[in-house]
Amino acid sequence: MSATHVTSAGAGARAVAPLALAVGVFGMTFGVLARDAGFGPVSAVVFSATTFAGSAQFAATSLVSAGGTLTAAIGTAVLLNVRYVPIGLSVAPSLHGPAWRRAHRPQLIVDESWAVGHLGGGRYDPGLILGAGLVLWGTWVVSTGIGALAGDVLGDPERLGLDAAFPALFLALLAGQIHDRRGFAAAALGAAIALVCVPFVPVGIPIVAASAACLIGLRR
Repeated sequence: MSATHVTSAGAGARAVAPLALAVGVFGMTFGVLARDAGFGPVSAVVFSATTFAGSAQFAATSLVSAGGTLTAAIGTAVLLNVRYVPIGLSVAPSLHGPAWRRAHRPQLIVDESWAVGHLGGGRYDPGLILGAGLVLWGTWVVSTGIGALAGDVLGDPERLGLDAAFPALFLALLAGQIHDRRGFAAAALGAAIALVCVPFVPVGIPIVAASAACLIGLRR
């Protein structure tokens, strides 16, 4: 890894540090939920380390806890992660080097690292994504373990208002991505689609439906 790449990764880690706090809160909340659903601490940590997809993990764990089938849990998780297909395609041209490096780097591309690595104009900095992704992954795994082990001490996350941490995080990410009227229109339409869908469709589907608002960006 070149010195320039190391410097870029360090910048990515520093840039995402404030967001890591919200991710840590969310991770502890997941750890508590996973424990209540019957996961042992080790299982919960392994789940987070290998999956690294908060919304999908929450949905799958909630369905299993409520008596849903494994097929339903997997199907819901896949739907929630559909957004990573266009995200991955947008970053792919910026990834260089041998195949093994290009194969494992995308595992660190989540919403927050993708936003940090965006340089504008469809360009992405792999070093920024790497640094941000490593910080977020470590925070997610460690906080899951804390939640799974210390759930009794932490209590109900919703009672403490911690369930609002992740929506606030996404609003912070969104603010940095809106640079013109088209971006604002896409954000507003996505919010409207989600609000309309929430009362009528299963958990997770509003997110997928709202992503259709990004098609505004195709209009010239």
